[in-house]
Amino acid sequence: MNPTIDEEHTCSYCNKSFRRESTLVAHMCEPKRRHTERNERSVQLGYHAYREFYETSQGSAKFKTHDEFIKSPYYRAFVKFGRYAIGVKAINPNAFIKWLLNNNKKIDHWCKDKNYEEYLNDYLRHEPVSDALVRGIEYGVAWAEKHNMQSKDFLRYGNHNGLVYAITTGRISPWVLYSCDSGTKFLGELNKEHIRIVWPIIDPDFWQKKFLDYVADAEYAKEILKQAGL
Repeated sequence: MNPTIDEEHTCSYCNKSFRRESTLVAHMCEPKRRHTERNERSVQLGYHAYREFYETSQGSAKFKTHDEFIKSPYYRAFVKFGRYAIGVKAINPNAFIKWLLNNNKKIDHWCKDKNYEEYLNDYLRHEPVSDALVRGIEYGVAWAEKHNMQSKDFLRYGNHNGLVYAITTGRISPWVLYSCDSGTKFLGELNKEHIRIVWPIIDPDFWQKKFLDYVADAEYAKEILKQAGL
């Protein structure tokens, strides 16, 4: 009788073999880990950035599959970016990716706060007014639910430190601040330190010209916010 030959159990991701099936199940190589995390939001965002990178920077017309992404030497960098964008709650991540590419930012620098701040300031100045209003009103609703108050009052009674942070992160746009009574009153109540912090975002000279150049949008913003009680 032939001696019993133990069956080998081989990882389909890295081809490493194990004598016990339980060891194979517990085994976690880098390729396997990447496959198991493929549905995570940060990985999906990193994959999207990877495709945009090749289409924009490399001029590649060929569609890059997720399997190609998993094997890419850039995988970690793009997933790191995905996690960063989610962590800072980046406004319009797809636009952020395009901005990084159009401005020739090195991939290793995509997670630098300086880049996101620069992008955000540029984005807030050019985004559609409707997007800015929706985001501001949604912020008010979330604030009201947290504090058991009316959403129309978030600029009237909200904590100034919290509101200043919301402005610097783009949750509250100058479209909102300059287009309603509670917004202009709030700005008038800010101390010097708060004004210094929000100044790059609220830049009065820029926004005054913006409202003059886009009169219809300015009137639309005022009407929507008036209806919202702000």
